[in-house]
Amino acid sequence: MPETRYLPVPDALVGERADAALARMLGLSRARAADVIEAGGLFQDGRTLGKSDRLADGIVAVDLPEEREAAPEPEVPGGLAILYEDDDVVVVDKPVGVAAHPSPGWTGPTVVGALASAGYRLSQHGPPERQGIVHRLDVGTSGLMVVARSDAAYTHLKRAFKERTVEKIYHAVAQGHLDPTAGTIDAPIGRHPHSDWKFAVVEGGKPSVTHYEVLEMFPAASLVEIHLETGRTHQIRVHMAAMRHPLAGDLTYGADPTLAQRLGLSRQWLHARELAFEHPTQAREVRVTSDYPEDLAAALAILRG
Repeated sequence: MPETRYLPVPDALVGERADAALARMLGLSRARAADVIEAGGLFQDGRTLGKSDRLADGIVAVDLPEEREAAPEPEVPGGLAILYEDDDVVVVDKPVGVAAHPSPGWTGPTVVGALASAGYRLSQHGPPERQGIVHRLDVGTSGLMVVARSDAAYTHLKRAFKERTVEKIYHAVAQGHLDPTAGTIDAPIGRHPHSDWKFAVVEGGKPSVTHYEVLEMFPAASLVEIHLETGRTHQIRVHMAAMRHPLAGDLTYGADPTLAQRLGLSRQWLHARELAFEHPTQAREVRVTSDYPEDLAAALAILRG
């Protein structure tokens, strides 16, 4: 099982380059320390450090690649559905409970591991544990992800996501009735001021834009279609909670536990429903749609019933 080591930064190494400091802290060669960092194995204050970043005062987390790779990849519950594939890309339908790629503290199944186990060769660009990953879904969110198989696809798709030319459509069930029934939420998102594992609308946060439209209303909730203009961590969950309409089942962001229990939800009702992008090497659009998984479909049936 992977082991993450937490190390206090000695006063003498505060402000030092990450690769040089890590080499001294762990007794590694500088080249070996650089390999660990380039593999995405050094973290401080919730962010992944590069080898030329400077260490701040505090604690760093170190996840050595060989420790991660020693653990066998867990099987994906119910499997990982492939909805589209060619030599450049593969579009997967990710179940809930699956991470995009390995990370410190996560011992469950991942998209990268599942594809590797199925014999897919992915782009070699990026850190080894994130091969082919050009965007991510939360562990607790199901739906569509595109993964790059070729290096050309990786470069093209990373640029497309950065330039916001990829169409990302989500369906969500939000508590209550949104007024107006269609609109745009433009509010910056950053770390929650009091909870390290949460995010919030905060002054000075990263620009975050969510477009929504109510598709269907029920006595206690609304089915909403959401188009993301930006892709911040927990963006939909944070923006809906800020509107006082948290997603059904999302207890982390203030959802009603009684409603969650009635609907049989153990996670937020949120699904990456549709994904459209320009093919990286062919002059055509790729558009894929995903059906609701069983738990979300069952909750929606209860609301409609």
